[in-house]
Amino acid sequence: MRAATIRDGEIVIEEHPDPVAGAGEVLVRVRAAGLNGADMMQRRGLYPAPAGSPPDIPGLELAGEVAALGDGAARFEVGERVMGVVGGGGQAELAVAHERELTPVPAKLEWPAAGGTPEVFTTAHDAIFTQASLRSGERLLVHGGAGGVGTAAIQLARAAGASATATVRNAQLREQVAELGAQVLAPEGFAEHGPFDVILELVGAPNLAENIDALAPGGRIVVIGVSAGVTGELNLLALMAKRARISGSTLRARPLEEKALAARLVEREVLPLFEDGRLTVPIAETFALEDAAAAYERFAAGGKLGKIVLEI
Repeated sequence: MRAATIRDGEIVIEEHPDPVAGAGEVLVRVRAAGLNGADMMQRRGLYPAPAGSPPDIPGLELAGEVAALGDGAARFEVGERVMGVVGGGGQAELAVAHERELTPVPAKLEWPAAGGTPEVFTTAHDAIFTQASLRSGERLLVHGGAGGVGTAAIQLARAAGASATATVRNAQLREQVAELGAQVLAPEGFAEHGPFDVILELVGAPNLAENIDALAPGGRIVVIGVSAGVTGELNLLALMAKRARISGSTLRARPLEEKALAARLVEREVLPLFEDGRLTVPIAETFALEDAAAAYERFAAGGKLGKIVLEI
């Protein structure tokens, strides 16, 4: 099989042996695979794949058709459309995933949208509902609202009856983000528009102090992105005064049981919203597998709304 491959910090297309599904696993003929910040970090040697995943083939989300079943795998049939978050190896013609990590592809999703769905909607749903317990009527602030997770979080909050506000640095993208259901702000001075019950931090440490100022009493901050910095000062007295909570979360390295639970919640609470049209997957651009290097450069250039997806 052909696969996007990391060689000396670059992305090249190489031939690899076809993977084989083990017990409880599914072999997927990949049709689309989204790019994510984790892939960019892995290319730079900063985010190695977890044990059991290909160390040199990136890609932690995929969509495709079931090509074969491993021993004991029974959730899906050969030929069924599936998608999911994997430890790595998604940017290839074939990939292996445990059946419990996968969900069916909603009928309304074309392949590029399906390939760009699992990571961002699972991450967003887990962060704002499972981790931060966002409820109907509360206010959510999303830092980095134009990215894949940001656009997913805005739509999920709106569907749950919460209100969403998003900071977007690129002024040219603010109107499009607003169309997803958010009040859109420039990053500077966002605390003036609070208080917020939940803050989803996709940018990093530079927002830390002002995030505390922007929180409502009992507010929750969930950190899932640190591209702008990883260390900052925190006023613990202000945190205590607001009875606030800060937590951090990643998805890729979780044990199978936790990934399976997150997938089941998405299957039950998120996928039906695609069928009734309340959720969409903004696609910034698609690339063929052989143009994977160009896709990575487009991702690195920024200034995009939504997902970069490889079509395979």
